[in-house]
Amino acid sequence: MSINKPAAAADLMIFARVVEAGSFSAAAMRLGLPKSSVSRRVAAFEARLGERVFERSTRRLALTDFGRSLVDHGRRLVEAVDAVDAQAEQRRARPTGVLRVSMPGDFAMLTLPRLLAGFSRRHPAVEVQLDLSPRHVDLLAEGFDLAVRMGPLPDDTSLVARRLVDFETGLVASPDYLARRGVPLGPSDLPRHDGLTLLTRDGQPCAWLLQCGDERWEGRIGGRLSANSMGTLVQLATAGAGIAAVSLHYAVEQLDRGGLVRVLPGWLMPAVPAWAVMPTNRLIPPKTRVFVDALRRYLARRLTPSEASSAT
Repeated sequence: MSINKPAAAADLMIFARVVEAGSFSAAAMRLGLPKSSVSRRVAAFEARLGERVFERSTRRLALTDFGRSLVDHGRRLVEAVDAVDAQAEQRRARPTGVLRVSMPGDFAMLTLPRLLAGFSRRHPAVEVQLDLSPRHVDLLAEGFDLAVRMGPLPDDTSLVARRLVDFETGLVASPDYLARRGVPLGPSDLPRHDGLTLLTRDGQPCAWLLQCGDERWEGRIGGRLSANSMGTLVQLATAGAGIAAVSLHYAVEQLDRGGLVRVLPGWLMPAVPAWAVMPTNRLIPPKTRVFVDALRRYLARRLTPSEASSAT
């Protein structure tokens, strides 16, 4: 015999509500249905399964052995439905409250001046508090709603992450520097130049890993200047201090203005993902959700770096 699965699921949920409430009358009140409808649906459920789930009397309602075997299934269905209802209510709710956000200072300078002005106009009941220190805050222990983090993420079941954007990464330099030192024709020319290198979290200079199609090149470039800030590297390159390996979104304005040009534009480094990281111990509140959505929309609208000027 084929089972009408949607009807069976609905009846299983009504059965679970009756068990939860302890009577047909109480379940009917919670469900907003007539008691007769609840009783009829449970009877149809029993008929469909071919076994009774309740022993009924004028004084009490008791589960049968078969009914007890279904309780966990029904409870899980009710919890899933309640979770969906709660999530829908969260999305309908007006964003409000204090939103504590941690992000790298360079990322903030890239996104926040324009983003926050529009966000504050659209969501006047949300107060945004920013932590721009380079440290990795403990979201749960320190009470942060959101952190923006770059690169690979460690496994952490207490956090949930949404990808914001992949930053295309390549080489840039000022026209003045290239006029003085020459334009590299291939990666093998790079060791003869001054490199501006990003420092890792433990203070070590990152190796340059470049790829063009199936070709790969890896090396460390000489130079006396390095920093743990993409924005600082862009400023140093604009000042003519050398060739910088940077996420190109950070250099879009200088590339547009001609203060920087691409070096070896066919060669790229691995893209750097940016993540919105949030605690998983609760539903994502509206204030956090709308801020993350605004970040994603803003980053998606920015000029694609590969469209910017390049040096050949």
